[in-house]
Amino acid sequence: MKKEILIVDGYNMIGAWPELVKLKNQDLIEEARDQLLQALSDYQNYEGNEVWCVFDAQFVPGITKEYSKYRVKVIFTAQGETADTYIEGVVKKLRNVLTEVYVATSDLAEQQLVFSKGAQRISAMELYKDIKRSKKALETESRRFRDQRQRGTWSDDQLEVLREIYKDMLE
Repeated sequence: MKKEILIVDGYNMIGAWPELVKLKNQDLIEEARDQLLQALSDYQNYEGNEVWCVFDAQFVPGITKEYSKYRVKVIFTAQGETADTYIEGVVKKLRNVLTEVYVATSDLAEQQLVFSKGAQRISAMELYKDIKRSKKALETESRRFRDQRQRGTWSDDQLEVLREIYKDMLE
C-alpha cells in the first residue's frame, strides 16, 4: 500500500477558503493559519494520510523552519524562497513507487509543474469541499457511535420485548 502525502500551499488556501479569507481581511493571519492547520489535522486523522503545510517566508529573514502543529508538518520557506519553489523540490524528492504525493494549490502554473513531476493536484476549493465532506462524515459517525452507546447493544426489537417484560412485571 502506498504512503500518501498531501502538501498544501498554506497561503493559497487562506486566500481561497471563505472562513480564512474573512480572517485574512481582518488582518488575523495568525488565526487563519491556525484554523487551516486545525482543519488539515482533522482531515489527516480522518483520511489517514500525512499532511504538510507550506507557508512562504520569502520576505522574512532566516532559513527554512519546520515544526509540527496538531500533528501536521508545518514548513516556513527560507528567505527568498516561495512555497511553490519549495513544493516543487520536495515533490521531486518524495515521489516514488511507494509514495503518492498530492499537492493542494489553485496556482495553475504550479499545478501543471507538480503534475509533470508525478504528483496529483488538488485545487484549493476541491480540498475545502473534501475537508467539509470528511468533517460531516466524522460527525455522522460520532453521532451514530454516541447513539449506539446510549442505546446499548440492544436492537429496537429487543428493547421492545424488554419493555413488555418490564410492564408485565409492574402489573
